[in-house]
Amino acid sequence: MAKSSSPSLLQGTLDLLILHALQRGPLHGYAVAQTIHLLSDDVLTVEEGSLYPALYRLELDGAISSTWGLSDNNRKAKYYKITGRGKKLVAEQQQTWDRLSAAVQRVLAR
Repeated sequence: MAKSSSPSLLQGTLDLLILHALQRGPLHGYAVAQTIHLLSDDVLTVEEGSLYPALYRLELDGAISSTWGLSDNNRKAKYYKITGRGKKLVAEQQQTWDRLSAAVQRVLAR
């Protein structure tokens, strides 16, 4: 089994990270990935193959909405914005994450 240079994300964690990034304001897909990477102090890298299906899923769920606009380099880009439902979901998922991470810490401390 090969070792990975960056940790993999637990199922569902990516949605939480995307929603959290979008709480800062509307972002295009690449900017969402960059925001997560920067906020994690360069530890987490979100690949396009994971990011865009997650954005699509969150949009279908009503947690985010999208509009087309121009990026900083004048290219057409789809911008994503968190919705009221998304804000509710991020609060719920944050509580779940806090409980889960505290439980893992308790196990590792023993």
